[in-house]
Amino acid sequence: MKKIVTIGGGTGQFGLLSGLKRYPVELTAIVAMSDDGGSTGVLRDELGVLPPGDVRQCLVALSESDQVMRELFSYRYGNGVLEGHSFGNLFLSTLEKMTGSFEEAVAVAGKVLAIRGQVIPVTTENVTLVCGDGCRGQSAVDGSVLRDRAGLRLDPEANANPKAIEAIERADLVVIGPGNLYCSVIPNFLAKGLPEAIGRSKARVVYNCNLMNKAGHTDGYTVIDHVGEIERFVGRGRVDFVTYNNRLPSNRDILERYGEEGKSLVPVASLDEDFGETTFRPLPADLVSGERFVQKPGDPLRRTLIRHDADALAALIIGHCLVDL
Repeated sequence: MKKIVTIGGGTGQFGLLSGLKRYPVELTAIVAMSDDGGSTGVLRDELGVLPPGDVRQCLVALSESDQVMRELFSYRYGNGVLEGHSFGNLFLSTLEKMTGSFEEAVAVAGKVLAIRGQVIPVTTENVTLVCGDGCRGQSAVDGSVLRDRAGLRLDPEANANPKAIEAIERADLVVIGPGNLYCSVIPNFLAKGLPEAIGRSKARVVYNCNLMNKAGHTDGYTVIDHVGEIERFVGRGRVDFVTYNNRLPSNRDILERYGEEGKSLVPVASLDEDFGETTFRPLPADLVSGERFVQKPGDPLRRTLIRHDADALAALIIGHCLVDL
């Protein structure tokens, strides 16, 4: 069975795993650990725990338990003292306090949810994402204008989880993204040892380019610009395949709402671009989900309205990137 390792965080990784788990592959999700927004941020501040939110989403995505259990872990309280918290976040944080180990909490939750695969925090050290201009915290960085992208770092410096290193070294395929480039994807590469592991791994590397450019972060970025930022960490020419959307979404109202916030689609004209001397194989496809996203009651975070079609993305990866392995 082929081994696939995904690297990212947030809803992008959730969707990717939801699609990939339909195939007979061995899945490992490596998850960023710098989130400090919403329920996760409150639990970090008040209980001194590691961030559970993105890990919870990956556990739910990989779960083969019944629908009730998956919905339970995703359930978010809409009022009272627990307003804004998800049950899964509380469960993981409580387990961490009981066992004294976040990794043990993840393992127990994985058994409860009957996950197929494993979820590995990229680091088990308590870290804060810091921008080059001194902006501290993922939420603050997310809402800021990044003027010093090269100065993005973790404070304190942190070593990558040895289990994450081992998974990458054993992988047949490493899949990066999609997700918030500077707040969910790249923070994984700031853990010391992770980029080097990708560099020496014999695995093929896939980068799933985002659908949208984020105001203040990736304004005007093309597909090649996104790939360039990934290869700044994993090495030039290390990305073998790049998936990207080549169709406009049918819901123009959503595009107009994004435009008012300064956000825009990563140019779909990239399908006709000459990728020049790049070494990766482009994989264009219609990757925008036709499902309308509905914000859950009590969720304090503003969620992405335009999302990848999880099944289409997974089929693209499985159909092209594992051939001849």
